[in-house]
Amino acid sequence: MVVACIGLGANLGDAQGTVRAAIQALGQLPGTRLLAASRLYGTPAWGNEAQPDFVNAVAVLETTLAAPALLEQLLATERGFGRVRDPALHWGPRMLDLDLLLYGTQVIDLPQLKVPHPYLHQRAFALLPLAEVAPEAVIPGHGTVRDVLVGIKTSDITPLGG
Repeated sequence: MVVACIGLGANLGDAQGTVRAAIQALGQLPGTRLLAASRLYGTPAWGNEAQPDFVNAVAVLETTLAAPALLEQLLATERGFGRVRDPALHWGPRMLDLDLLLYGTQVIDLPQLKVPHPYLHQRAFALLPLAEVAPEAVIPGHGTVRDVLVGIKTSDITPLGG
């Protein structure tokens, strides 16, 4: 069993409802159990800022799935919620985005999967909810989530009700 941290985000449709439902769906993945989930957070768009604000959260899973198999399950879950990936549109609006942020303390560098997530140590919208549920988790090469978050601006991120 490995503890994996999953970042969730959505900014189309009922984004709050989608993120809440996706958290529950993650706990139903094969060989996987939901250990914890953060509150929902409202966050401004990152990268491509000309789009609606996002709803973000983090789920902590215990899983028997290998990281590539877990990624495939995450992509299938995204599709189940209506996500259509457009390779020409980077950091665009989406029905649901699921990112494998951490997979234990492993460093994975495959063409289709990089863990820890390459921008995790820079992204307040992922670090703030991650710190809520796994503050002592180690981001390989950067330190604990709590320590990395200290140097990140979070003032534009708002906890949402529920």
